[in-house]
Amino acid sequence: MKDKGKLVIWPAYIDQTKSRSSGRIISRKNAIKEPHLNEIKEAAKQLGLEPEVEPEKAYPKTWWEVSGRVLVEDKGPKSVIAKQIAASIKKMRGHEGSGKT
Repeated sequence: MKDKGKLVIWPAYIDQTKSRSSGRIISRKNAIKEPHLNEIKEAAKQLGLEPEVEPEKAYPKTWWEVSGRVLVEDKGPKSVIAKQIAASIKKMRGHEGSGKT
């Protein structure tokens, strides 16, 4: 694989509106509504993951929808990195204090 040492982060992984069977890999509580590629890229940059955006890619489960993906450095488990990215996007959106537990 050409993406050795990289993790693929699809927007579906952290999208609150998606179900687990539709690709979400973190809890709905930690997920965010409709994440955009540039938000994922910014969050990954803040976390020092050297993001690489591939906007023309489609998530395999929804191959007809071109959602794009972000490649980040593999610095741990994918679910942990996805959760950190979602938390970082929440901060950028200014939602860190809101939301039910």
